[in-house]
Amino acid sequence: MGTSSTQLKFKGTWNEVKGRIKQQYADLTDDDLKYEEGKDDELVGRLQQKVGKTKDEVINWIQNL
Repeated sequence: MGTSSTQLKFKGTWNEVKGRIKQQYADLTDDDLKYEEGKDDELVGRLQQKVGKTKDEVINWIQNL
């Protein structure tokens, strides 16, 4: 059973991206947006639940911020 790992590529630093995410979804908390190196899938999963988008939509959205 293989797991595909999500590799997020950020334009700028994570703190800048996080700020842009919070502008669009003010109800997201710092815990929702907690990012740790190598745990991209966990972040995407949390955001999927909160914003109601698919995994691909969340990844594309983050990468285009």
